[in-house]
Order: sequence, then structure tokens, then C-alpha cells
Amino acid sequence: MRAVSCLQGELSVVDLPNPRPEYGQLLLAVRRCGICGSDLHARVHADELHETLRLGGYDGAMSADTATVLGHEFIGEVLETGAGVRGFRPGTLVAAMPIRRVGGEGQMVGFSPHAPGGMAEQTVAETAFSFAVPNGLDLDTAAMTEPMAVALHAVHRSDIGRGDTAVVIGCGPVGLGIICQLKTKGVKKIVAADFSPTRRGLAARLGAHVVVDPSEDSVYNHLGAGFVTSPQQLWDFGIDTLDKLRRVPAWEHLYRVGDKFGAADPKRPIIFECVGVPGMIESIVAAAPLNTRVVVAGVCMEADRFQPALAIGKEIDLRFSFGYTPLEFRDTLHLLADGKLDVAPLITGQVGLDGVAAAFAALADPEGHAKILIDPASDATAP
Repeated sequence: MRAVSCLQGELSVVDLPNPRPEYGQLLLAVRRCGICGSDLHARVHADELHETLRLGGYDGAMSADTATVLGHEFIGEVLETGAGVRGFRPGTLVAAMPIRRVGGEGQMVGFSPHAPGGMAEQTVAETAFSFAVPNGLDLDTAAMTEPMAVALHAVHRSDIGRGDTAVVIGCGPVGLGIICQLKTKGVKKIVAADFSPTRRGLAARLGAHVVVDPSEDSVYNHLGAGFVTSPQQLWDFGIDTLDKLRRVPAWEHLYRVGDKFGAADPKRPIIFECVGVPGMIESIVAAAPLNTRVVVAGVCMEADRFQPALAIGKEIDLRFSFGYTPLEFRDTLHLLADGKLDVAPLITGQVGLDGVAAAFAALADPEGHAKILIDPASDATAP
């Protein structure tokens, strides 16, 4: 089969043996595969990726000198089933989570030389992590299942409510996907920021209520009233409030009721950090209101630092988001199939295998493309 191999940061189309499904696996003819920002990072930061994941307990990730077939955002048509497979017949179109067993051990599909990914004519998927595409969903939309599941998981990690204010910093594919999921959830106010006019335009089309150019304005100027921006403001408010409250007999009971329902806490925005470069976390901690909840969804492949004392003083709630659960993957596929999640504006180009290197180059320009899909059957060499 033909596949795109990444070695020493170079992408080339190579001929590889056709894969074979093991027990409980599906052999897929890849119909579409998305190019993710993580693929762009992995191409040039493979050694850092390997070392980071090794420290986290996974030793099977690619490195710069191990030829690897990238691609973890894929859908495919079942060609063959391994032993023990039930419920999937040849011809079934499936979306699959990019984790599978190789020699009895789980591997990250598209990020491990042991588990070639979807930038190829064929790949293998684990039946337990595969889901039939419902409702005749078109191929391009179905291929957005994996990245939109990443976005759904980040939204779930935030514990955001419809009445909250969301701030999305960085409107690349991850940030735009989060905006889509926030809109589907019905969040009342979504503020998005990006230096790119094209990405700001996409953010507005996908559901952001306010879009901000960080070179001209701050997202924090658009949060609205009620947010506490400094300890001094909090102390002044606390003194005034308690001065009045303690004139009431058994005031502590009223305080407890208010505390139970969150009324005693400063109003908080929910910030999604979707840039993934050093310094972003520190800048958010420094500028965000007190009690802010920050969900880090941008993948930073370099060492970073911030001042913990500042985060402590503001009681910043810092969370990190990675991947998704099988249920979130399944639910995202059905949100797409039911028309509840509109991702059409995100898909801006398509190439065949011979055009993958050109697509990677095109994605380096934020004004050019958001999501480029690979169709292994296509002859297109430019997105």
C-alpha cells in the first residue's frame, strides 16, 4: 500500500506491506484522514514528543529517527475483520479512536512506528474503539469526529454552564472546535481571540459572540460586569458586604446558604488556552480575574513556566485536557450525524497522499487553511 512516512522531519510517500488485522481488529480502507496540529508538532518535535510521553509512562511514541505513518483523525471502510469480531461487516464505514493493540500492547495510532496511522491507503482499528457512521453522514463531516471529540472533552473538563462566560484564546482547529461545542451546549457568551483575521472570521461563523484581535484589544475588556480583577477589589467588596451582613442576627446561616449555591465566590470566566506556546499560561494567570478556571487544551511541546504564587493569590483553577472518552467520541459522531454540530466552515481543503507535504506547508499559514483532509484515492497535490 501507499502511505506517507515521516522520518527526520521529512514527509515522503512510500510503499509498505498491507497491514493485517489481529484478533478483535478491523482492516480499513482509509476514506478520509484529517491533518491535526499535533501532526504538525510531531513532525518537527518528534524527539520531544517521545521524551514527554516516556516520562508519562508510554515508551512507544515516535522519535525523529523512527519512520512513522502519521494520521489519527481517520475514517475508513471495513475491508476485512480479524478473529472474534462481531457487528462489523465488510463495507461498513467506521470512525475509530486512534488506539490499538500491537503485539498485545496498546499503541497510539499515528504517533507510534508500531501503529501506522491514517495517512495511508489502509490502516487497522480496534473493534472496541470503532463506531459505525450513522445516518449516511458524508465522509468529510464524519472525518471531523476525532478532533471534535477532543473539543467536547475540553468543554466537559471545564464544567462550564450555559450561563457562564467562555473565553477561547487561540482560534486554530482546537479553539474553533471548542467554539463549536460551546455553541452546541448553548453557552450564553463566547469571547474568542486570535491574531489572524481569517481565524477570527471563522470563530464568528462557528458561534463566537465576540472576536478580539489581541494586538489591539484584550479579551478581558469584553467579559462584562461582575468579575473581580484584583485582590484589592475583593477585599473592599468583602468588607462592605460583611459590614451589612453581620448586622443581621444569625448572619452565618445566610452566609452558609449563599456559599452552598456559589453566591459567596467571585464570578468566574472559563478560559480555554488553545495556543500551546511557552508563556501563554503565565500571561493568562497574570491577566485573568480572580477565581478564573483555565482549561489548557493547546499542546505545548517545550518547557514552560509561570508564577505559582500569583495563581495561588488569585485562586486560579488550572486544568489540562487531553483526548476524550469512548462515550465522548461516540456522542460527537452522533452530534455530527444528527446535524447538531456544524463543522462545515472548518474544512477548507483536501489532498491526496502525494499532496500531504504541500498541505503541511499550507497549514503553517493561519490565513490559508483551518482543516485539510486527506483522501488517499485522490490525485490532488495541492489543497
